[in-house]
Amino acid sequence: MISSLDGSAHGPNGLSGSLGTSRDAAVLALLRAQADVVVVGGGTVRAEGYGPVEVDARFAHLREAVGKPSTAPIAVVSRDLDLDPDAALFTTAPTHAGTIVVTGEDAPAGRRANLERVADVIVAGPNGVDPHRLVDALAERGHRQILTEGGPHLLRDLIAADVVDELCLTIALRTIGGDAGRILSGAPTDPHGWQPHLLVLDQDILLGRWFRTDGARRP
Repeated sequence: MISSLDGSAHGPNGLSGSLGTSRDAAVLALLRAQADVVVVGGGTVRAEGYGPVEVDARFAHLREAVGKPSTAPIAVVSRDLDLDPDAALFTTAPTHAGTIVVTGEDAPAGRRANLERVADVIVAGPNGVDPHRLVDALAERGHRQILTEGGPHLLRDLIAADVVDELCLTIALRTIGGDAGRILSGAPTDPHGWQPHLLVLDQDILLGRWFRTDGARRP
């Protein structure tokens, strides 16, 4: 995740990418290179124009060293399934890393049927997506190293359910102002605190890796 100094989750153009730098992009590429799956909310997929993951050549050896496939799939979390089955995220995903869609039993049946033609659709809850069932369903498919890139509502739900082990947060040393959202959106929640594991100041950004204060980490 990335945030401005005053808490904005996106830059003046409304996109998170405008806050970042090449160093922040490198951290994101490194995290993706180590992930079994990348989990993203449907709203973020639409806003940021997500396509399939492309592993940075600098980090491809990390996947090879542990026997991971060359790329990780995207898992889109969406209750209303307002997703375009003809989008590149579905039509250009490699066979070994086909896009996954995670939804609830109450999702629109027609949209679900359309997406089942182009994606592996997981039902992970009766009313929307239950974060624990999301994690379990991905683990059953061999995806245990899970990277979530938001957005703010999804991250809030995952933290509220206490399924987040660590937070990688870049702070752009800029102030944005206005009514921009934060990296978490929704009812206030924090089931545990966080402690810094690594902080790196790089010119106009602060790169941080934070662990849960209780020390618990899932296998």
